[in-house]
Amino acid sequence: QVQLVASGGGLVQAGNSLRLSCAASGRTFSMLHMAWFRQAPGKEREFVAGSRWTGADGIYQPNTVEGRFTISRDVSGNTVYLQMNSLKPEDTAVYHCAADSNYVSLTRNPYYWGQGTQVTVSS
Repeated sequence: QVQLVASGGGLVQAGNSLRLSCAASGRTFSMLHMAWFRQAPGKEREFVAGSRWTGADGIYQPNTVEGRFTISRDVSGNTVYLQMNSLKPEDTAVYHCAADSNYVSLTRNPYYWGQGTQVTVSS
């Protein structure tokens, strides 16, 4: 089993930054691909960013977060991060980290989920 614990959410003004963290435990974290999803009230869950276990370049939801958000991981620390810059009110959502051993599954329906952390961006 894998346990994922997300933190770092909060209330910020538009244009500011936040960094989310997700700590993983329970199995060999370094072999798992990791991702961030978000869900705003009344909307479907949305893929935000993903990172291969090798730490290669991440992939991002185009047209919404690409260029503003950066995913990274600290393999030795079993933690994945989401640096969010130039935040907009439409980024308001509950952000969840997720993990899967299959990269395609990671971006669609990951096997492992963590609890969410609320991000609220005021205008």
